[in-house]
Amino acid sequence: MSDGSLTLRLVAILFPIFGIVAAGYFYGRQHKPEMAVANRLNMDVFVPALVFAAMAGKSFDLAAYAPLALGGLLVIGTCGLLAWPVARLIGVKPKTLVPPMLFNNCGNIGLPLAVLAWGEAALPAAVILFMVGNTLHFSLGARLLDPQARILTLWRVPVVFAAIAGLTVALLKIPVWEPAVIAIKMLGDVSVPLLLFSLGVRMTDVSFRDWKLPVGAALLRPLAGMAVAWGVIHLLDLQGRDAAMLLVFGALPPAVLNFLFAERYRQEPQRVAAIVLIGNLGALIFLPLALALVLR
Repeated sequence: MSDGSLTLRLVAILFPIFGIVAAGYFYGRQHKPEMAVANRLNMDVFVPALVFAAMAGKSFDLAAYAPLALGGLLVIGTCGLLAWPVARLIGVKPKTLVPPMLFNNCGNIGLPLAVLAWGEAALPAAVILFMVGNTLHFSLGARLLDPQARILTLWRVPVVFAAIAGLTVALLKIPVWEPAVIAIKMLGDVSVPLLLFSLGVRMTDVSFRDWKLPVGAALLRPLAGMAVAWGVIHLLDLQGRDAAMLLVFGALPPAVLNFLFAERYRQEPQRVAAIVLIGNLGALIFLPLALALVLR
């Protein structure tokens, strides 16, 4: 695959994301909609439906994917540990910088990117990384922003419960009535566009006078992620596609959900929105670089 062809295919994946963000931005400038209710519905209904549908519809051999899952866990955790002293050093609240450095866009970019690069056979592995990232996001991520959150009761969080239910259905091969599957998938299909549209609306309140933090984060996240992933690959002796997928996983930009969490917990959502947006723009540079390294 030539560099030019690879770049064009990546642009084809990323363009719809930024197109929906732009639609939200221009609509937000014109109408100033209140998105709090829509964001709450997304967190409580649509995103859980997406997670359940993604997991329940796949067959998992957990033993085969255990090294990759551990690798994803180590990449996420190490990036967070590196971000904490950086936040202190530059005078930024750790609760603002650390979550976007921890949790990457392994869903609406990571899943289609895996299929693009390695075909449908790579989707279960990509879903495993997605599961690791999202379970941590709705457990550790919630605890970071709300110290009152109790880890033992986090299964009550809709997305965590949906992940447990979806994994149980997949492992036990529990049949689910087909019309119910279709309904859940349709609900889940609402989540990503609504996430992106809401981010665009929030961008109307973002001031780029403070451009240094989002640009710095856009560089730090993929560079640190790829460096950490390279070390983890050698530590766990990952080979072949698993090694390649973990390196690309490290290069993914901050997850859009970081903005939604910042909005819910009132943790400088404007700054987090800027970090997320600039970070995802930076993906147009770093994802072709990561894929060029692993697809030679």
